[in-house]
Amino acid sequence: MSLSRALEAMLLMATEPVPATELAAALDAPVAAVEDELAGVAAFYDEHARGIRLRRIAGGWRFGTDPDVAEVIEAWLVSDQRSRLTQAALETLSVIAYLQPVSRGRVAAVRGVNVDGVVKTLLVRGLIREAGEDSVTGAMTFGTTPLFLQKLGLDSLDELPDLAPLLPDAVALEAELGQVAAAEAAAATDTDKESTDE
Repeated sequence: MSLSRALEAMLLMATEPVPATELAAALDAPVAAVEDELAGVAAFYDEHARGIRLRRIAGGWRFGTDPDVAEVIEAWLVSDQRSRLTQAALETLSVIAYLQPVSRGRVAAVRGVNVDGVVKTLLVRGLIREAGEDSVTGAMTFGTTPLFLQKLGLDSLDELPDLAPLLPDAVALEAELGQVAAAEAAAATDTDKESTDE
């Protein structure tokens, strides 16, 4: 198998930019040879005006769409004719709706899986938005949007149903989430107090 074919396949599967050194190590190839092949692959896509491009980004290499098709991609992603949300997206959206503003890390902790891709999908679809930084951790938090309310036929978040009747352990979960929120608030107060004392 040619080096360029292997690199294309690996980068097609990558979700983050991959450094040439990492690719070279995985293929047991010299870094210089990998860099040359990557430059050649990038040039091929540029010369043939394909819908994707290979770019060096953030210290690594990654495939992305051609900027010329950005409007088409955006329209396709936000179109109401797109398929329904996946179960993972619905679960993530539910966690955000009930715990907002909530960080990606906390959503992942509740769901027990990585939610990066799902959060991006929900952002692109306009169902959630960035809601500022968490006062304790500094992590970006997320909340729902007016489009979320519109899609669910709600006037406000107050109309969301109680969790208790829907989940067998909902009462315990709500109590636990309340304790976590209280602990975070107490930690934030202690931090503010320490800053004032200094």
